[in-house]
Amino acid sequence: RLPEQQKTSESSLSWFRGVYLPPALHPLNKTFVKGGEWQDIDSTQEKRRAFLQDFCRKYNSRKKLQTHLVHLVSRIYVEDRHKVLYCEVPKAGCSNWKRVLMVLSGLAASANNISHDDVHYGKHLRKLDSYDLKGIYTRLNMYTKFIFVRDPMERLVSAFRDKFEHPNSYYHPVFGKAIIKKYRHNADEEALKTGSGVKFKEFIQYLLDSHRPVGMDIHWEQVSKLCYPCLINYDFIGKFETLEEDANYFLQLVGAPANLKFPKFKDRHSSDERTSTEVVRQYLKELSKEERQLTYDFYYLDYLMFNYTSP
Repeated sequence: RLPEQQKTSESSLSWFRGVYLPPALHPLNKTFVKGGEWQDIDSTQEKRRAFLQDFCRKYNSRKKLQTHLVHLVSRIYVEDRHKVLYCEVPKAGCSNWKRVLMVLSGLAASANNISHDDVHYGKHLRKLDSYDLKGIYTRLNMYTKFIFVRDPMERLVSAFRDKFEHPNSYYHPVFGKAIIKKYRHNADEEALKTGSGVKFKEFIQYLLDSHRPVGMDIHWEQVSKLCYPCLINYDFIGKFETLEEDANYFLQLVGAPANLKFPKFKDRHSSDERTSTEVVRQYLKELSKEERQLTYDFYYLDYLMFNYTSP
């Protein structure tokens, strides 16, 4: 698709110009891996890492780093016991990953007993940007860095459903009110007052607007701008589509306790149908052909970097 999307490609990738290409991939330490059942997952993992490295090599140039280091690592959580760094991608298993990090660090005995509020508002885990520069560099060079990603359109629809189709004391008054005010003609007073009932089409209008009435949010920000995969050399790339297998293999790689398995439960709204390909298709029907294309273009880098098929 590159030749026919030359214009989109150039604009999407322009912010990559002028950065250092990360050093060559380090081999994963497989000392702790027991049993041969991980062979297929390991092979897939090596292909993902090589694919991302090739992508970054193709679209980067070796010039001076222009992005501040502290900003680059602002979404990365630190677990010092097992020497791991986790870049949080919302709506790609991040709540359960933070539960696992709390168990690994000795803050909890089991991932199953940690509430959603403790995970997200408890301030139990440190982020990498809370360390001094020496601490940041040391951990980036010595620790195992991992990221879990998700099909961009599934992640987007999942975020919309979570934040706008359920009561929410932050997203409705902050984002909902601004979205309804700007994009809904003849909005009634109740909607303008509460910000509840945002439609998916209105949300997409906000997302694609270069003059958004309220800023971006990590739940629908591009992974390329959350975790900077071409600047930070991630050792392990997991995918939401193979979450359980990838996660449990990673836990073996870092020497996690044998009884620690990645949680299977849905963090919130457990009665809702999971955001699947079919669910996404229904939401995309609400958009015009042009809106669908522009939304794909918005996540173009994420599609390319992680080898997802365009919808």
